[in-house]
Amino acid sequence: MNVQSLKLVCFSPTGSTRSVVQAIADGVGQYTTELTDITRPDVRKPGMQTSRDELLIIAVPVYMGRVPALLGEWLHALEADSTPAVCVVVYGNRDYEDALRELKDIVSERGAVPIACAAFIGEHSFSSSDTPIAVARPDAADLSRARAFGRLVGETLRSTSSLTDLGDVAAPGNYPYRDLPALFSMDFIDVGDACMQCGVCAESCPVGAIDRGDSSVRDKERCILCCACIKRCPEGARTMKAGVLKDIAVRLSRTCRDRKEPAFFL
Repeated sequence: MNVQSLKLVCFSPTGSTRSVVQAIADGVGQYTTELTDITRPDVRKPGMQTSRDELLIIAVPVYMGRVPALLGEWLHALEADSTPAVCVVVYGNRDYEDALRELKDIVSERGAVPIACAAFIGEHSFSSSDTPIAVARPDAADLSRARAFGRLVGETLRSTSSLTDLGDVAAPGNYPYRDLPALFSMDFIDVGDACMQCGVCAESCPVGAIDRGDSSVRDKERCILCCACIKRCPEGARTMKAGVLKDIAVRLSRTCRDRKEPAFFL
């Protein structure tokens, strides 16, 4: 295939998904690479176009077994012209359920042709020092696997003359997809005295739910529970309060201890 460049797309509130997609690109080989990180609201403007001489590598985290709902508008506005594509999901060591199948279906509907899919593991959004869930993942072994996956993708590109020579890539998941529960608004974040009002939390929020003038003020209706504000706080001033989400974190920390490994589908 006559691929001239790589176009990378990721949504990565805590940085895990971005590190995976960059490692995959490193493995693919020496191509001109353009990264579009659609985490920030001001960047998440619909309208990306891709061509058949580009490889699109698109990676998203898994939220409750599905592609994050807030990405729907952006994804469904993607315009691809028979663009070879790699679909990647990153999940918190529980399960990716229908997310990979859903991402592949969306990308296909928008005119891209998936040639490979993968599921990687990242530290869970609810992970903390007292509820550890896949801590520090993707780790060095994960990123090495991501580069190895990228090399397999690169070999596919270089050894295949046309997309029509490739069969359909099987991505695990069900259709219809599992029901996506409505996000429930709750006061689950405690802001301690260590807060310096530096604004890092507001800058990190992918939906602009934190007041830039007073970081203790959070729009509970807009919050997507990604916990990026907790994980990125340089003072450790933001923590998860006791309550429903904390109980879920405790349960996941107990039931998701066994290490899961990345899965490739080519």
